[in-house]
Amino acid sequence: MKHATLCIVRNGSKILLGMKKKGFGAGKFNGFGGKVEAGETVDSAAARELWEEAGLKVALSDMQKKAELTFTFPHKPEWNQVVHVFVAEKWQGEPTESAEMKPEWFEIANIPFEKMWVDDPHWLPHVLDGKFVTASISFTPDEKILEKDVKFK
Repeated sequence: MKHATLCIVRNGSKILLGMKKKGFGAGKFNGFGGKVEAGETVDSAAARELWEEAGLKVALSDMQKKAELTFTFPHKPEWNQVVHVFVAEKWQGEPTESAEMKPEWFEIANIPFEKMWVDDPHWLPHVLDGKFVTASISFTPDEKILEKDVKFK
């Protein structure tokens, strides 16, 4: 199973999400992240992806791992992945649109869950509350939840 990253940028009561413009998840808001390249750690991959997709530089010491999510797609096993989720509250730069993502700030009370992956409401609020989340979520071909097991502490 491949490994991927997601970096959630938080500024007090706001969260930075990006509208995915192309590829996997296009048309949805999400955190910033992607594939872990050969020889790369998950935290360095998260920092690289944040830079590439939003123009923000973050020190590895300023990212906290807050979730490990296993996503399975029985109809398309090549999409199966373990996503390592980090939260960053310190960074350098201003969010900048890239070829892949268009960043936008949202109040945490008004996260646009209706424009995100259907699993996000099941784990993201717990991460934003400071909990560590582990989850296994399976999807149907039309991107609905087939099965889910979400734990947090």
